[in-house]
Amino acid sequence: MSRSRFGAKVRLTPLVALIFFSVSGGAYGLEPLVSSSGPGMAFVLLLVTPVIYAIPVALFTAELSSAIPHEGGTYVWVKQGLGNFWGHQEGMLWWITSWVDMALYPVMFADYLAGLIPGVADGATPLIHIAGFDFDLHWLVGVGCVVIPFTLLNLRGAKAVGDNSTILTVIALAPFALLAAWGIPQLFSHGVDPIGPFTPEHTGAVGAFGAGLWIVMWNYCGFDSIAQVTEEVENPQRNVPRALFYAIALIVAAYVIPLLGALAAGGWQDWDDGSFVGVGKQLGGSWLGHAITIGGLASAAGLFSSLLLTNSRIPFVLAEDGYLPRRLVKRSKRFGTPIAAIVLCSVIYALFATSKFQTLVVIDVFLTNITLLLELAALIALRRKRPDLERPFKIPGGALGITIMSVPLVGVIVFAAVEQFRDEGWTAFWWTAGTLGLSLVSWPIARWAAGASRGSAPLPDPADA
Repeated sequence: MSRSRFGAKVRLTPLVALIFFSVSGGAYGLEPLVSSSGPGMAFVLLLVTPVIYAIPVALFTAELSSAIPHEGGTYVWVKQGLGNFWGHQEGMLWWITSWVDMALYPVMFADYLAGLIPGVADGATPLIHIAGFDFDLHWLVGVGCVVIPFTLLNLRGAKAVGDNSTILTVIALAPFALLAAWGIPQLFSHGVDPIGPFTPEHTGAVGAFGAGLWIVMWNYCGFDSIAQVTEEVENPQRNVPRALFYAIALIVAAYVIPLLGALAAGGWQDWDDGSFVGVGKQLGGSWLGHAITIGGLASAAGLFSSLLLTNSRIPFVLAEDGYLPRRLVKRSKRFGTPIAAIVLCSVIYALFATSKFQTLVVIDVFLTNITLLLELAALIALRRKRPDLERPFKIPGGALGITIMSVPLVGVIVFAAVEQFRDEGWTAFWWTAGTLGLSLVSWPIARWAAGASRGSAPLPDPADA
């Protein structure tokens, strides 16, 4: 078995599972898409968004990961393509955004568990309130059942996380396979039109598209996450591109097929997060509702575990470059994993899992899209600066191919940002501006901590990975 400086490497099947959980985790949380955009538009969004959003990200991730299989990949790409300043912004924005994103999954786990144990519901069993943080049984369950055990798993390395993610993928997807098996035949037997009405009443096509786009982008973002651990992947030049496109097919199927079955139940106008549990009970009985609940628990756990693996590498590589305290480069003597960075990330995520911070999710996709634009710019810059760089996978078509890929990606990001501003008003703007300001202010501090301004380091040799 091949090994990296971080321990045993991840093979193809667990790599697909890691990408699946870095992006999706299944159709859990997809319900508001249908109620806000309508059944027909929901399917349009689920099938069109991968083409204009997910596949372009997967393409440039495949090219840059195969060319530069280095830990903290997206940070390294931007640093090498655009310089240290922009590389630092990429790394810090990625890491800060993860504070909000990762706090959702312990909450999601506790929310699903509350369907089986009502006392776990948010606010049902208060424990203590300290300095603005609300610590109740809901929070304690999320931390105790997700943050702590999957932090310990991450300390064992990428292979352990990948193998566990393979198992959790089966558990998360199996209930929706059953939902589809029960529901899709009822579409025909009951004469249900799954795409009608196309949009909600009194909502035009453009409005319905804009209302659901942010939800679908949330459900398709994260394909670049696997770049953070390419040193820990077996033969990344071959396996990363293959795994990315296998994962896209799996994720699209995991959204579209269960949704077809769920629409047989009707009542989509009132769907909200967690409504698939009720749909399962309606179509198959209480056992199917409980199965979907268990799948939701597995989904939340898998999302946290896989994303902790990738997100923790960012502070590690920033510390390696001297931009964060050197203590964060400490690795486990037994497993080789970045133990200090993993533990620090988990502590931050546990604190943000208090209910007070859930409103910050409004900035998540917005900031994620900013990092995607930086990565796209790095791809173009490296094509110009390093045409000689060996690229085992290369986006075909030269400059025209890059343009065809980039224009719809940039266009949908800009459109989504405008729609989000219309929906959230100045709330989204100020939270985003504050986060960007924090990232910008951190740069001179990081330069001072690193000792001096430096030119871009030489590109890492892929043979060293």
